[in-house]
Amino acid sequence: MSNPSLELQLKTLPNQPGVYQYYDKNGKILYVGKAKNLKKRVSSYFTKQHDSGRTRVLVKKISEIRHIIVNSETDALLLENNLIKKHQPRYNVMLKDDKSYPWICVKNERFPRVFSTRNVIRDGSDYFGPYTSMKTVRTLLGLIKGLYHIRTCNYNLSEEKIEAGKYKVCLEYHLGNCKGPCEGLESEASYHGNVHAIKEILKGNFKDSLNAFKEQMKDYAEQMQFEDAQRVKEKIDILSNYQAKSTVVNPSISNVDVFSIVSDESYAYINFLQLSYGSIIRSHTLEFKKKLDETDEELLELAATEIRHRFHSQSKEVYVPLEIDLGEAVKVTVPKLGDKRKILDLSLRNAKFHRLEQLKQVKITDPDRHTDRLMAQMKVDLRLNKEPRHIECFDNSNIQGSNPVAACVVFKNGRPSKKEYRHFNIKTVDGPNDFASMEEVVFRRYRRLMDEDESLPELIIIDGGKGQLSSALKSLDRLGLRKKIAIIGIAKRLEELFYPDDPIPLYLDKKSETLKVIQQLRNEAHRFGIKHHRNKRSKSAIQNELENIPGVGEKTIVQLMKKFKSVKRLSNASLEEISSEIGVSRAEKILAYFKGK
Repeated sequence: MSNPSLELQLKTLPNQPGVYQYYDKNGKILYVGKAKNLKKRVSSYFTKQHDSGRTRVLVKKISEIRHIIVNSETDALLLENNLIKKHQPRYNVMLKDDKSYPWICVKNERFPRVFSTRNVIRDGSDYFGPYTSMKTVRTLLGLIKGLYHIRTCNYNLSEEKIEAGKYKVCLEYHLGNCKGPCEGLESEASYHGNVHAIKEILKGNFKDSLNAFKEQMKDYAEQMQFEDAQRVKEKIDILSNYQAKSTVVNPSISNVDVFSIVSDESYAYINFLQLSYGSIIRSHTLEFKKKLDETDEELLELAATEIRHRFHSQSKEVYVPLEIDLGEAVKVTVPKLGDKRKILDLSLRNAKFHRLEQLKQVKITDPDRHTDRLMAQMKVDLRLNKEPRHIECFDNSNIQGSNPVAACVVFKNGRPSKKEYRHFNIKTVDGPNDFASMEEVVFRRYRRLMDEDESLPELIIIDGGKGQLSSALKSLDRLGLRKKIAIIGIAKRLEELFYPDDPIPLYLDKKSETLKVIQQLRNEAHRFGIKHHRNKRSKSAIQNELENIPGVGEKTIVQLMKKFKSVKRLSNASLEEISSEIGVSRAEKILAYFKGK
């Protein structure tokens, strides 16, 4: 380290938990991080060899280190989260979600109103949420309106004004949606009983309201008030129907937060499920843009802290797929089996679907970003030194050694470049020898590219196992390209990827984008090779058939095929049509041949 000031700052850092901040020479904040031990964590940036280019650039730019000591890791998590949101440092992960969310407010009034809002005012009112969808808010408000008589006016219903007769009942009273507290027709105690029930429903507790309605229905029925009993029954049906639409889990799993993560080279997607009274009452997925190759554990800690803070979660337990530290007050569980594992898998499925949806949208709206992400992912998945922007795939085609051909297809930036496809007729190999055929076409392909000073691919894919890969390697050795171009073989049966000098194949996730691109290359090479093989075989069959006719030679056959295109058309042609091309004598021989058949 060449900066004496930084060396001094590192030596004086405390061995305590806290938050550190990196600044550049202009005093601009670069990065905010948390640590159990500030001295160890910060020193590691300057003593380790970093694989990530972005981390190396960050370390070069650091001119000043500032730190804040806190009492615990939990405090460090919260402080780090707040500082990142306040300063938006360039090298911290970027939360791709800054919108405001709707809440349901139970207003702090003598006769509380219940309504939706996006502004939380600390005036003693109760706020439930935030909700991730306005549709959910409208559904809940509709449910509440159907169950309870709550006022919608914004009058100041003080005792003095009601006694003075300042207000008159409105249309809502006559429609049966309000019991008229503005004229003193409903007591404060009765109204607050309804408000308490509404709060329980908003918390996810349907049980108390259902039991109360059932008791009420039973009382009406015993008193022979069947119309009133029917109205209460309709409310029970409404509430039961809404509860059935909420995903119900094991009732013993209550007041729990569930987090899962799906990540690639550039982005991470964290799903959050909130469980209450045996039901999932909230689901939300956040997107984070990576900056310094953060681990899934680091991202999950940051996301869990941010989400719990944003949604005001008081849950004492969380389910996660990885061991993380959220402080002593929160129990972290990594489920392996049973209902808890099923809930975690459900969260993971939500994160995966959200990622797929985002990728589809990006592919349409920002194809360059999609390409960059895909290339970066392929580089990591296939253990390459550079991104495979130019890939070529080879495949052999023959039937029992007849008409052997090979195909080479080219992909640029993950997409087919059909104008660069090439097919090869095997020249130096007799019989069905796939290994020798592969050696020939690979040699011919890259000798020509080198002779014409064309760009070479970053990756070669051989359709076949170890044998075809070894044959292709012989050609690269002869051309001096062995270590200059990455090469792999793919075996069809188990989609195994073989590498030179490595006896153990690589298996990619069956749903990974990298494997899908490789499969597309392999299938395209097979299709292109088979097409050429069929054309060659068909042409050969035609020529062989016409060569059986005495007095008809190769030039005559070529001339007839230019005119009639196929043997079938030729056999249906008249004497005049054929003789106009090759003369009467040979035309009669051809017609006699087809007549004899």
